[in-house]
Amino acid sequence: MSSDPNCVFCKIIEGKIPSRKVYEDDDLFGFHDIAPWAPVHFMLVPKKHIASMAQLTSDDAALMGKIMTLAPKLALEQGCRPYPDGGYRVVVNTGAEGGQEVHHLHVHVMGGPRPWLRG
Repeated sequence: MSSDPNCVFCKIIEGKIPSRKVYEDDDLFGFHDIAPWAPVHFMLVPKKHIASMAQLTSDDAALMGKIMTLAPKLALEQGCRPYPDGGYRVVVNTGAEGGQEVHHLHVHVMGGPRPWLRG
């Protein structure tokens, strides 16, 4: 796995910075956001350092598919109510104009009763 020694998410994945883990396997790491916007707010990140969605290639299709199919399962486990009355939001910020603050691809999963802090 490639890693960036200056990346805060790589440090979280490596256990150098503590986090509240929600999921881990060989490819992905999931953890609660430290500044949640919603009652349920966690992130799924690839263990491989990919700076943003803009850097994805066709080689990453299975990884992104895994993230998108895992998000619903984890959303329910973390307290989101089921579809259609409940639900959650999946967000990927990309680049400065897209609101990306940490340059390691991460997928936000947010849910729970509204109103939320943001969004």
